[in-house]
Amino acid sequence: MMPLAAQTAPARTGFARRAIATLTAAALVLTSAPAMGPVSAETKAKGPPLLRDTETEQLLRDYSRPILRAAGLEKQNIQVVIINDPSFNAFVADGRRIFVNYGALLKSETPNQLIGVLAHETGHLAGGHLAKMRQQIANAQTQMIVAMLLGVGAAVAGARAGAGAGGAAAIAAPQSMIMRTLLSYQRQQEESADKAGVKFLNATGQSAKGMYETFKRFQSDSLFSAYGADPYMQSHPMPAERVEALAGLAKSSLYWDKKDDAALQHRHDMMRAKVSGFMERAETVYRRYPISDNSLPARYARAIATYLHGDPRSAITQIDALIKVEPANPYFYELKGQALLEGGRPVEAIAPLRKAVQLSKQAPLIEMLLGQALVASDNKAYANEAISILKAALAREPEAPLGYTQIAMAYGRKGDLADADLAAANAAYLRGDQKTARDLASRAKTRFPIGSPGWVRADDIVNTKPIKN
Repeated sequence: MMPLAAQTAPARTGFARRAIATLTAAALVLTSAPAMGPVSAETKAKGPPLLRDTETEQLLRDYSRPILRAAGLEKQNIQVVIINDPSFNAFVADGRRIFVNYGALLKSETPNQLIGVLAHETGHLAGGHLAKMRQQIANAQTQMIVAMLLGVGAAVAGARAGAGAGGAAAIAAPQSMIMRTLLSYQRQQEESADKAGVKFLNATGQSAKGMYETFKRFQSDSLFSAYGADPYMQSHPMPAERVEALAGLAKSSLYWDKKDDAALQHRHDMMRAKVSGFMERAETVYRRYPISDNSLPARYARAIATYLHGDPRSAITQIDALIKVEPANPYFYELKGQALLEGGRPVEAIAPLRKAVQLSKQAPLIEMLLGQALVASDNKAYANEAISILKAALAREPEAPLGYTQIAMAYGRKGDLADADLAAANAAYLRGDQKTARDLASRAKTRFPIGSPGWVRADDIVNTKPIKN
């Protein structure tokens, strides 16, 4: 995550760095910061490690669309992005995306609980809190610089008078007061986002009970760390106060007792099962979804765990059984195709992936998987079809490295080395590997006619300035 504050001073003090580190993640749902796992260099260059899944992203769009409409943000193209982190957290960081840890998806037992989280984060976006916090931090930096200069002057005067400790206090005291002011402002933003979230839920005829349940559930988790803490040095309202204020708002709603639609709950349960199957260890999946549980979500989770960690043949049998129950579910065909493709059977993966593309109405991520199967089949006859499918997918998902990697291979199969190099350069650039991107783009330029569209695109990559972390 890039800092929200501009570098207005030549160098930041240790206090300034701590203040900015605390406040740039201003819109966290809970008081604890996410514990990020290992991140590759490519991912670090581009931001936090993200997860992509058509089924989950579609569900999140369906959850967020009414909320964004109620907030007047429907036309802002705001996306909900999934972060590869098991902790329960969500935040906004750039005014156009809501980031949600997969842990929040897994631990939200009902749609309403997750929708409440999205409503809170939408409150931050609607309130323009990021821009306002940037200004507050910029103001605080100026105040800190002035305070330091005054403190240094006091320290020099104190040293001459033989009272050096007084000068140190003159530096520390104003800085502490500025930090308290910033944190107080952030707590006000959190309270404002809570109120706005409830307002948006009411406007869409949804209960705020899930939002209340989420904060109440995590209140006890925060009690130990909050015990004895200075309430004025917290970035978020103290848990008990926050839950009490939210309870008053939520319970006064006409929709407090409204339940989630059964079909939506089913989709939510299937999403949680999928997240568990892909992101948790096999033994954890089987504890969460034991063999005795014959529900469709449990069978979905076990089929995924079996394909990832067990017997591929058994996994295909389990997936086929799922398809018999819901023959129009595109994500079961997607799973079958993915299992076959990753199991070294790309030709067999093509048919179920074609079905998944059809049933999903040409979902671009699934199209990319089909393109990958066509390329991996090592059949030159599939090259043109793969290129056509991958081009269509990339037109709607232009920042997906997988699509460019696969289309580069398809071009290579045809002997079109110029387009292959250009596509590979795009893939490297999106991964954050700018040296490789520039090298491949430079080679592509030598293969394209000067001034042609391909040459111009390659030249753009060659002349892109490196991203500085």
